[in-house]
Amino acid sequence: MGESVNLVEIKGVYKCYHKKAKPKEYAVYKVNLNIKKGEILGLVGESGCGKSSLAKMILKLEQPTKGKILFNEQDITDYSFSQMRKIRNRMQMVFQDSTNAFNPYYTVEQIISEPLNNYSNESEKEKEKKIVSMLEKVGLNKTYLTRYSHEMSGGQRQRIGIARALILHPEFVVCDEAVSSIDYALKKQILNLLTDLKQQFGLTYLFISHDIAAVNKICDRVVVMYLGNIVEVISNINENVQHPYTKALLAATLFPDPKKRRKNTVLFREGEEIKVPEKGCVFQNRCFYAQNICKTKQPDLMTQKDGHEVACHLYHHC
Repeated sequence: MGESVNLVEIKGVYKCYHKKAKPKEYAVYKVNLNIKKGEILGLVGESGCGKSSLAKMILKLEQPTKGKILFNEQDITDYSFSQMRKIRNRMQMVFQDSTNAFNPYYTVEQIISEPLNNYSNESEKEKEKKIVSMLEKVGLNKTYLTRYSHEMSGGQRQRIGIARALILHPEFVVCDEAVSSIDYALKKQILNLLTDLKQQFGLTYLFISHDIAAVNKICDRVVVMYLGNIVEVISNINENVQHPYTKALLAATLFPDPKKRRKNTVLFREGEEIKVPEKGCVFQNRCFYAQNICKTKQPDLMTQKDGHEVACHLYHHC
């Protein structure tokens, strides 16, 4: 079997919301990343680390300050609204807050039919048939067609959100904190559903989350971001973790089984301000292993022999 083809390529992408900003003010800084066709790529990090900004740039909901975005080998960086419209149906998004993602005056049928109305010339009967079929695929049925979002549970609304994203059979789906607002039992169901639908439709996911356990359950690779920078790319989050920040994130994971929970784990330097230093490694002021070189030189994201990537001087000088 040949090497996987990249569906999305992100080349030297920066995002800044302020003109004439210094490097420390970038929301996304010098990101290079490929998403392979058919994979589920996890993207993790604390709130404000740049995860959603990166996703919005990939979907062309925001324009990069610098760099290139390629989708299916097409450079879409400077695509206009009309140019994006031709490929928009191939990339969709499942939003975090299903309550606010829907028009409260729309029924389920109207919510899911909106993408079809924008991109399909099929009859109303054909559209309804597709909607019912998709509802069944996400574990619901046609009795939900006339319901409004406030008449459903959080889990049901999340399934509706997934159905709306998949109704056009896209190639690429961004799941932005898609399981953050639901309880553990339901989270497991939604993760299994996303995995099953990926197999059925041959999807590629970018799965954004701060939940390491959820990411570990379904993702093929995991990208770790800290203050706009990618600090590690790993294939097995339980075995190959190297960066001190990733180790801290993993240590902070609250496992459902109390016996598996870590005790008395110190994660970061306490009391240090969370900000990008003027120079050097972005994590230096919170890292227990910071050396002199960390304060002067920013480590590049280096690829190791197993395909693992890490931006840390501890491993660059082994």
